[in-house]
Amino acid sequence: MEISSALLLLGLFTFLQNTGFGIQASPHSINSPKYMIPEKQPYRTSYHFQPPLNWMNGPMYYKGVYHLFFQHNPYAATFGDNMVWGHSVSHDLVNWIHLNNAIEPSEPYDINSCWSGSATILPNEKPVIMYTGIADNKHQVQNLAMPKNLSDPFLREWIKHSQNPVITPPSGAEVDNFRDPSTAWHGRDGKWRVIMGAQKGDEGKAILYQSEDFINWKVDPSPFYASDNTGVCECPDFFPVSINGTNGVDTSVQNPSVRHVIKIGYLRRQHDYYFLGEYLYDQDKFIADAKFTGTSLDLRYDYGKFYASKSFFDYAKNRRILWGWVNESDTSQDDVMKGWAGVQSIPRQVWLDNESGKQLIQWPIEEVEKLRGNKVSFNGEKLVSGSILEVSGITASQADVEVVFEIPEVESAESLDVEEVDPQLLCGEEYASRSGRIGPFGLSALVSYDLREQTAVFFRIYKASNKYRGLMCSDQSRSSLRKDLDKTTYGTFFDVDANLRRISLRSLIDHSIIESFGEGGRVCITSRVYPSIAIGEETRLYVFNNGTESVLISKLNAWSMKKAEIGHHKSESYSL
Repeated sequence: MEISSALLLLGLFTFLQNTGFGIQASPHSINSPKYMIPEKQPYRTSYHFQPPLNWMNGPMYYKGVYHLFFQHNPYAATFGDNMVWGHSVSHDLVNWIHLNNAIEPSEPYDINSCWSGSATILPNEKPVIMYTGIADNKHQVQNLAMPKNLSDPFLREWIKHSQNPVITPPSGAEVDNFRDPSTAWHGRDGKWRVIMGAQKGDEGKAILYQSEDFINWKVDPSPFYASDNTGVCECPDFFPVSINGTNGVDTSVQNPSVRHVIKIGYLRRQHDYYFLGEYLYDQDKFIADAKFTGTSLDLRYDYGKFYASKSFFDYAKNRRILWGWVNESDTSQDDVMKGWAGVQSIPRQVWLDNESGKQLIQWPIEEVEKLRGNKVSFNGEKLVSGSILEVSGITASQADVEVVFEIPEVESAESLDVEEVDPQLLCGEEYASRSGRIGPFGLSALVSYDLREQTAVFFRIYKASNKYRGLMCSDQSRSSLRKDLDKTTYGTFFDVDANLRRISLRSLIDHSIIESFGEGGRVCITSRVYPSIAIGEETRLYVFNNGTESVLISKLNAWSMKKAEIGHHKSESYSL
């Protein structure tokens, strides 16, 4: 991935057959300078993963340990040459220990940077990473690396394959837009398959490769996926989801009990889009349910800041986990002053919405709940028009909040032709303080004592043709008194069950990031905000209703969140 403002998730493994490798040692050539992080860091998160400094991003599970590989500039909080694969490990995906870099530029095929990629685990528990190297001629090529010592559960040292590069740009791809190999999957014919992100002219595409030994690869002349007038397809991801239940399945599963998902990151838009469909494995074709339209009808993992995501199958708990990179909303100069840029989203479990079969559901992994501390809750609170109710007794700048709203009869909702309206633009117009019939109602997070600073995550309900639609918004327009920030307001529509009359919201608040999950994870919006007053103990949290119709807080639970342990190893034992 070419990164102007994004870094790629790396890692993620599936089971493959055994294969032989000839490998040569590749010495680590970069030692990260010792930076001093400024003492006052009001925007640094407490339970979202960040490296100690600079740019980051990426995961895998191996012998009881989760590995997070991230793309990292060891010299500055900006994108540059000599990008490396940083490496951290964890037993729970919440608390992390930083290790030495896993892969660094050292050879002609990656001397100008080691960019994103993925990993695959062979059945004999032999992980192999395929990554994009920026070669001495600036071409983007694909390389392999393997652990030096398989008995080390932390996989601290990696060595590069003697036949690198194993894949070079084909005629159907531009040499400087050919990157980000996906996790490989194993076909019924015994061959491995992997897709690459690419571009040819203005056409974006995912290109399929096949191999019998994971070393010698043959390109499929027909694109596995293509889109017109989009530019490069980055960070392609391809995986199955079960049509029954929430459990994940291994990436190589191919049977009638699953559907498939392809995810594409469009660099021009800085958003990740996904497409459900049918994988015809005998023909190596993916038939998507819908084509990319470039409109609000396209499905996205997250309708806020969320890019360069990657999923992996966690076979320890039979779940598919999704992780995305969340970039900054302040300036590059601010990044340099902070000494770091970018955070990881909370890892999300992802599964197919079995009720509709038309979209995915995402929910924070259960492990994050171990960080919950002091709890407050209340039920049955009625919010009449213009109501605002403080959620006190918790640390509002570092919290986990779950709330269920009971709404009035939806027949009273205003009519709206949602097919003709951009929900993000509508959210900008229907800001939280503007009254409708059913809504806006929701949470106001990172609020200052005088209410001048606040980020509202809210809903409105509309009558649309023969159904009812909800609008979920995250309004950053009043998030900070600072002027030099991106304060884009995000939003999307979702279906409303007229009989259920309940809308749920969960928000994870962590100083400068708010991850919100509406309707049980059917709609997700992530925001980066930088208050100048609502910082630390000066932060407040409210629920509100500015609609003319009353809503009821059926249930609200809120917790202060503890700080995750994220740091360097304390001894040579690397014990966790």
